[in-house]
Amino acid sequence: MNGNLAMRLRTQFFIVVGLAVSLLAVPAWAGPPFRTDDPEPVEYRHWEIYGFATGTHKAGDSSGVLPGVEINYGAAPDLQLHVMAPLAYDRASGGNTKHGVGDVELGTKYRFIQEDDDGWRPQIGVFPMIEVPTGDQSRGLGTGHTHAFLPVWLQKSFGDWTTYGGGGYWINPGPGNKDYWFAGWLLQRQVTEQLALGAEVFHQTADTEGGVDSSGFNVGGVYDLDDNDHLLMSAGRGIQHASATNQFSYYVGYQLTF
Repeated sequence: MNGNLAMRLRTQFFIVVGLAVSLLAVPAWAGPPFRTDDPEPVEYRHWEIYGFATGTHKAGDSSGVLPGVEINYGAAPDLQLHVMAPLAYDRASGGNTKHGVGDVELGTKYRFIQEDDDGWRPQIGVFPMIEVPTGDQSRGLGTGHTHAFLPVWLQKSFGDWTTYGGGGYWINPGPGNKDYWFAGWLLQRQVTEQLALGAEVFHQTADTEGGVDSSGFNVGGVYDLDDNDHLLMSAGRGIQHASATNQFSYYVGYQLTF
């Protein structure tokens, strides 16, 4: 395959995905395949495109995304534009599975402090996001309100090891809802040239009146098929109030970078 043909095929793929984003639309995972994110934006004029599925099971209910699309673009040095548009599903115990358009997520990641490779200074960035109520709230596929997340993320690398984390505040309107905090931290190691493995812990305060706080963990990794194609996977569960919040959760995805 010559370079021009490969470029045309990639362009056509991006157009198709872009159309899907406009037609498709459940709250998203922050830093695939983990919930904890990092401050590092996509490189200037480069793209990340994900196709993925996620799910969480708790007592009496299973919900998630099947399938979803996420696109990130390096719009300027240290600045990334983000859109996530999944199809959501929800299945109450003993009921039928509901499937359809969920809530679209839009965001902008900006790194304002660069990492000191020879010292201890981490890179630091912000990644404000909003979730637009495009899903059907009556079917459990959307929230019916615009939500916003205002986080700060930090990252530092030491050889084959990378650690990152942080957190922020969710603005969570709606009857019976309350604003809440999310925080997480991850440790990752580049095991081989192609494989990176990591584990995260996270905590979230109650997001409803009379609700409970939740904590949990995930383990997973990224396998590079080549410079442009990557496989992502993680799985975990809650360790605090798990039956009410997260008895088991997973993320499986494919990432194209160019």
